[in-house]
Amino acid sequence: MSKWNLIVDVAKCDNCRLCFLAVKDEYIGNDFPGVSAAQPPLGHNWLDIRRKERGTYPLVQARFMPVMCNHCDDAPCQKAAKGGAVRKREDGIVIIDPEKSKGQKQIVDACPYGAISWNEEKQIPQAWPFDAHLLDEGWTKTRGEQACPAQVFRTMKVDDAEMQRIRASEGLEVLKPELHTKPRVYYKNLHLITKCFVGGTVVHHVKGVEECAAGVAVVLKKDGREVGRATTDTFGEFLIDKLEPKSGGYELEASGPAGTCGTQFDVAEESRYLGVLTLKAV
Repeated sequence: MSKWNLIVDVAKCDNCRLCFLAVKDEYIGNDFPGVSAAQPPLGHNWLDIRRKERGTYPLVQARFMPVMCNHCDDAPCQKAAKGGAVRKREDGIVIIDPEKSKGQKQIVDACPYGAISWNEEKQIPQAWPFDAHLLDEGWTKTRGEQACPAQVFRTMKVDDAEMQRIRASEGLEVLKPELHTKPRVYYKNLHLITKCFVGGTVVHHVKGVEECAAGVAVVLKKDGREVGRATTDTFGEFLIDKLEPKSGGYELEASGPAGTCGTQFDVAEESRYLGVLTLKAV
């Protein structure tokens, strides 16, 4: 049968936080029996925006990633719950029952994504319920997607085989895949958060004056094998992304009409700016 999934494109998020506010507007002060009790005004962010800075001056990127309950098919919170306090609907949505879950703080601790909050006043665990009450009324988009001007979100109801086809064709990923919780929230361009890049500026000498070298081919190698390629822009700048953190040593070579240049470096936990590289005639 068809099940609900959410696709989040990290590259499109600019931290406007309208999705964050839409979720607040929907749940603060509003009870939806069988789905969720009202979200408290403070302390809960059922849909949050995490920030990641990559690089060093002058090449720095700030990226933003919406995070929420992943509605896992193999949900740790459901395993930790007692008395059916957490249930998995046939359409894929995970619901923390606001009545049955009273006093069960272990449900909060069981979530490896930190997506469940504890309501101290009501003594219940709470998380974003995928706007199940709205979808049950015929809505086809979550409140967050409707509020987003950048088209970061795509709410989809398809069968599992189709979702896996979409995942493969678009290169979608899930958070913490090593946990094997089978999330139904998928991320596009997740490398902007999880991977490293290397960048630099290539210049050459023209009549004794140092100028930016545009259109220069830049090749990145590891252990003698090409792992990335780029071409410098008008300002002589290049960037090669999707490098694994702590992946060790690399070799970089730039070549153009004015000559070649190269350097060796290591990638640790952060992205790298290699500085100014000067082409020299062969």
